[in-house]
Amino acid sequence: MNKTAVALANRVSSKILVLRNQKVILDTDLAELYGVPVKQLNQQIKRNRSRFPEDFLFTLTKPEYETLRSQIVTSKPGRGGRRYFPHAFTEHGAIMAATVLNSNRAIEMSIFVVRAFVQMREALLLNQKVVAKLSELEARLDDHDTEIQDLVEAIRELMSPPAANNRRIGFEAPAGSTKKTKPVATGR
Repeated sequence: MNKTAVALANRVSSKILVLRNQKVILDTDLAELYGVPVKQLNQQIKRNRSRFPEDFLFTLTKPEYETLRSQIVTSKPGRGGRRYFPHAFTEHGAIMAATVLNSNRAIEMSIFVVRAFVQMREALLLNQKVVAKLSELEARLDDHDTEIQDLVEAIRELMSPPAANNRRIGFEAPAGSTKKTKPVATGR
């Protein structure tokens, strides 16, 4: 793939969003990529509705749209904005849109759209592998932390001075025996 194609695929991938746990591209972005007005794209979708099952295309709900409006600058309601909520196209829906538009630009750009979706899928797969590896490392570190803590405690025990031994050295008579010895008489 040449540099222009890579740059174009990256531009397309920046327009891909994750909604309802699916990677999608909005109708405004898709129309821009395909070089047609959004109105024309939506007319073709309406005319060919049977080609767009729910797993190819869905309409955003009001909360989804409001969330996106806060993230993406759009016109205020009542000031020439959209009358209807935008459509979200999955990878297959974006390809189908290119076929119903039937323009050379749409067909050409659909290749970059597919590449962008594939690139995003690969990036997500790589991220999942990285997350799994980090989880594995965390588990190892937890084990090592416990082992290191045990070693530190053992070293501290070895370094502490032995407890003072207050026992006297030598023989001690039992406590209850207070027996006095008689002086020995020398014989004369």
